Amino acid sequence: MNEYAKINDIKIVYQLEGEEVMEQKGLHVAVVGATGAVGQQMIQTLEKRNFPIAKLSLLSSERSAGKKVMFKGEEIEVQAAKPESFEGVHIALFSAGGAVSKQLAPEAVKRGAIVVDNTSAFRMDENVPLVVPEVNEADLHWHKGIIANPNCSTIQMVVALEPIRQAFGLKRVIVSTYQAVSGAGAQAVEELKTQTARMLNGEEVTPEILPVKSDRKHYPIAFNAIPQIDKFQDNGFTFEEMKMINETKKIMHMPELEVAATCVRIPVMTGHSESVYIEIEKEGVGVDELKSLLKEAPGVVLQDDPSEQLYPMPLYATGENDVFVGRIRKDLDRDTAFHLWIVSDNLLKGAAWNSVQIAESLLKLGFVKA
Repeated sequence: MNEYAKINDIKIVYQLEGEEVMEQKGLHVAVVGATGAVGQQMIQTLEKRNFPIAKLSLLSSERSAGKKVMFKGEEIEVQAAKPESFEGVHIALFSAGGAVSKQLAPEAVKRGAIVVDNTSAFRMDENVPLVVPEVNEADLHWHKGIIANPNCSTIQMVVALEPIRQAFGLKRVIVSTYQAVSGAGAQAVEELKTQTARMLNGEEVTPEILPVKSDRKHYPIAFNAIPQIDKFQDNGFTFEEMKMINETKKIMHMPELEVAATCVRIPVMTGHSESVYIEIEKEGVGVDELKSLLKEAPGVVLQDDPSEQLYPMPLYATGENDVFVGRIRKDLDRDTAFHLWIVSDNLLKGAAWNSVQIAESLLKLGFVKA
């Protein structure tokens, strides 16, 4: 069931199991970065969810302005994003890079919009809630106009770990990621396609994008695994790894939680995978208890039957909103330790769907002002 409350004088769409029951006046929504991979997914997700939109503004850089994007059977022309673009906007979904968010998100808020930002610009700002609705929806109550969408690899992990934390406590997390190239943008996807074709034909390749486009050295991603996502920090961890570490602590309100991460880029188009080791507080917990818990957890699909070779894989998670969990095992040396395999579509739950979910939560909780 997907139900929106009536807020002020905004009249909302009510749905029951996908069937529209009543439709009245909706909201003015803006998508910033509308021509990018995540922006496109945001637009598609808004349409699939039948989000109550009266007007949709599609915004981008000057370079992409003028392009046409389909929404509910109609062509909408993309406009260049400017401060005045946000006049009358209720909710603005940002996914156009941190520099754009820092410049324009405050301008949108000044004009009365609530911003859901999909960049790292505000994630660790103590005045900005970092939200995964299945985990910490209540943090929306203290937003000041900007809400941050966490890193894609963080989102899927905390969705799976939160029900475990609530039931059994959580002391330590060690995660190794296997991340798709779509997380590095459309150019990285094209580079993977081109390199794969050339290598199969015995031709040389000249990598230009990965691991980090602006770094001096690049490596092929086809038939390879690159143990670097984003730039290295002084402590030896990459920025991506530090995002997972710090964001997990903030979302779960656990600054004392022990978290370590190793993030790796692999030649998969879409869908991040994670091998996660956890230590819980409660002793004597069995694998079946974790499976039963996760089977009922919001946003989680349990795929765990070794006898049938059933486990999550990115190929089959692509296009799905849920987080898939399997390969749940108790550690052989520690009674309170477990291993999990977590997979999700990084462009959907890791970005577009989580952003739209936040927007739905804002409606449900009554934060939108008309």
